[in-house]
Amino acid sequence: MMNRFLSFLVQSLVTVPSATVVWFVSYFGFDLTFWLSSAIALGGGIIVYNSTSAIMTSRFLKKHQLTRKEYRYIKKNLDEAKQKINRLNKSLFTIRDLPTMKQRLDVLRITRKIQSMTHNEPRRFYKAEKFYFSHLDSVVELTEKYRFLSQQPKKSHEIDVSLYETRQTLTDLTKALEEDLYFVISDDVDTLNFEIDVAKQSIKKLNDTKYIDESRRPK
Repeated sequence: MMNRFLSFLVQSLVTVPSATVVWFVSYFGFDLTFWLSSAIALGGGIIVYNSTSAIMTSRFLKKHQLTRKEYRYIKKNLDEAKQKINRLNKSLFTIRDLPTMKQRLDVLRITRKIQSMTHNEPRRFYKAEKFYFSHLDSVVELTEKYRFLSQQPKKSHEIDVSLYETRQTLTDLTKALEEDLYFVISDDVDTLNFEIDVAKQSIKKLNDTKYIDESRRPK
């Protein structure tokens, strides 16, 4: 997603000098009153601010090959996912269960990684739909259930069984999350493998050329 602070900073750096120039031109160049010059400068600043915002948004969408409708759709879902991940983090950090610590850290690492990558490159959202529309909801609900049960002061046999089954299901879900992450980066892996193959071919051709040149040298 677009960095809001950076966008605001850039827009401000463009708007403030522009509005100042408009005020000076209106006040000193056209001999208008202070308040009228200020009103014109304010109006000009608003126009410049909105124009800068539109240009930055257009460049951002073009860079990531998205339409405005797609961007709004992705942003809406990422905002909702952020709330779910916050709930997940809260549950993971409040569970006091050493045997599941590694698993919880893995879940936290994977979910944050997918969210971060999708946030920085919104088009990846389409490769992470299974994560956002299925697996994330499941892992949040199960983690909250596990936290609730594990915090009971007195545990019955039924609670122990439920905790065990929840741990098993979370293990399966962790594997599903790993597959989600791999699928999100699968294009990068394919590209890297292709580049490695090209590099190997180039090195092979270079070595073959050197071998031919050396064999042709007079002894």
